[in-house]
Amino acid sequence: MTSNEMRIADPDVSLVADENDLLNELLTLPGASVLELGCGKADKTRLVAQTAASVLALEVDTIQLADNQASDAPANIRFEFGGAEAIPAADERFDIVMMFKSLHHVPTDLMDDALTEIHRVLKPGGMAYISEPVYAGDFNDILRLFHDEKAVRDAAFAAELKAVSTHKLSLLKQTFFLQPMHFADFRQYEDRILKVTHTDHTLSPELIDTVRTKFNQHMTPEGVTFHMPIRVDLFTKPA
Repeated sequence: MTSNEMRIADPDVSLVADENDLLNELLTLPGASVLELGCGKADKTRLVAQTAASVLALEVDTIQLADNQASDAPANIRFEFGGAEAIPAADERFDIVMMFKSLHHVPTDLMDDALTEIHRVLKPGGMAYISEPVYAGDFNDILRLFHDEKAVRDAAFAAELKAVSTHKLSLLKQTFFLQPMHFADFRQYEDRILKVTHTDHTLSPELIDTVRTKFNQHMTPEGVTFHMPIRVDLFTKPA
């Protein structure tokens, strides 16, 4: 598949899935040496480590990194500081490189460097799994009230296109799905979305009221469940 065939979104996506369930379907994890870029709270890091031989999980959010390093993690996980644009690892070190909704957090002018670095640290024939949120849906409509990511998401996709067109990576497959996201109430939304440590969301009281009103429009007796559209781009490094 060429860069000309890549799509940034699929308006007809209907597959509802948990991304965790897609990993074993798309990747060969048993025995693999894995690099995760932008591991966040490391939920997927721990899941992948159940079958992978080793996982190096990098994070630039020093608060989250300290929490990860202080946690009771399996012995085959190593948490270190590092950004995708300057990976602290040797050439051709990993079988798999993963980014879960983190490429668009790389500074725009460094996204090409990040894809170059992924190419560098992958073994020939290795795979890069990059998932990115699609700019659509009810969750995104609320998010963009205080944190509009359209420009950076477009830039992340453009960097992927360039990596394919310059033959750094070859696209194997694109998968589009809807990730359920449940919140019991607005307080839980605040804790999980507004109070993240990797981004400073400083909202005025008026804007918080606007976000709360928009959120509560989706409230049911069971809380709110959004279905976030996500795109997974699966690449390989040409042998």
